[in-house]
Amino acid sequence: MIRLRWLAMVDLVNLQKAVEVENYALAAELRDEINKLETESLAASANALVYENIQYAFRLGQKGRHKVFVYSGVICGMDPVCCISSSLRESACIDKLTRGSNQPFYQVLVDVHVDPDLLVAYVPEENLLAPDGPNKGRFDHPYLSFLFYGMDAAGDFIPIKQLREKYNRPRHEVPPIDEDA
Repeated sequence: MIRLRWLAMVDLVNLQKAVEVENYALAAELRDEINKLETESLAASANALVYENIQYAFRLGQKGRHKVFVYSGVICGMDPVCCISSSLRESACIDKLTRGSNQPFYQVLVDVHVDPDLLVAYVPEENLLAPDGPNKGRFDHPYLSFLFYGMDAAGDFIPIKQLREKYNRPRHEVPPIDEDA
């Protein structure tokens, strides 16, 4: 978006020079290019606003289960819409999903005890199921210690600050229950 505005400013300077030397054909081309760049910039701004307030059903560090393949995983990233290439989208049949590619997609760390060959999966929101209650069962993955501080009282993982900042998400942690109270 910044690049589009910079290009429009450069074209504006060139437009001014073209008018000064009375090269009106070039001035008309530059005017049309500026209009095109401003339209693209406006569209990019509108798209950014749409995705800025998207509501995700899952949190960073939350455990979940894949609806189809039944593996358990932990959310370690999220996109407001499907961000994989069109060829991968086609091979994964994303357009055949109920909500298609226009739904949140999550990067999920897969439990190595369930599937040691699949470390990270890219999963549409409609294919993720949240646990019914606290899940403090075993979960193992080589990236856990890099992305999370540890487990909270509900069995979900507490994301490190850099991960929360990358996705602009708040810290969520279920505090331990004080059994002495």
